[in-house]
Amino acid sequence: MKVIGITGSSGSGKTTIGEILNQRKDTKIMNADQMAKALNKPGTEYFSEIQKAFQNENIVLENGTLNRAKLANLIYHDNHCLETLNRITFRHLIPQIETEIHSVMPEIKILVIDAPLLFEAGLDKLCDITIAIEAPIELKIKRICKRDKIPGEVAKARLEIQKSNQFYRENADYVIENDESISLEELEEKVNKLFFSFT
Repeated sequence: MKVIGITGSSGSGKTTIGEILNQRKDTKIMNADQMAKALNKPGTEYFSEIQKAFQNENIVLENGTLNRAKLANLIYHDNHCLETLNRITFRHLIPQIETEIHSVMPEIKILVIDAPLLFEAGLDKLCDITIAIEAPIELKIKRICKRDKIPGEVAKARLEIQKSNQFYRENADYVIENDESISLEELEEKVNKLFFSFT
């Protein structure tokens, strides 16, 4: 089995790549963001740590759940808050991903770790191959605005605290360009051709 790490900044098109890979019967995808959200429930150790770390910011709603919008606003405007959240998240998420890797069924030939912070979390060390998804910043802003229904300046501010395309080019084994010049069919062909070479 090959473990493939897929990463890229917000709006690069990782979700589209994941949808393409989901059609492959020999491939299983682990979405790090979804796994982190599943961990973040009232009563869990992870939730308690976040609540304690941000206790002065009133990030818990009256119903006891996390105020995700307020926490997001904090981390997009304060690097210390971002680093604190990432540190807590990585400490809880990485062991779960390691457990998932060891529990994969034998028929799975490729296990994909979809993680925006693949390198920052050190998850690349669990991977045989790393792939970065790249797109022009203007297109990423457009995609984020459409997806999250936010103004362009907010989307741009989010991207400014994330790694650049250059960072991914320097660290990933492969780069898939996902811009407006490529059709979905061409993208599918490109992705499947690359993954065929791994099996």
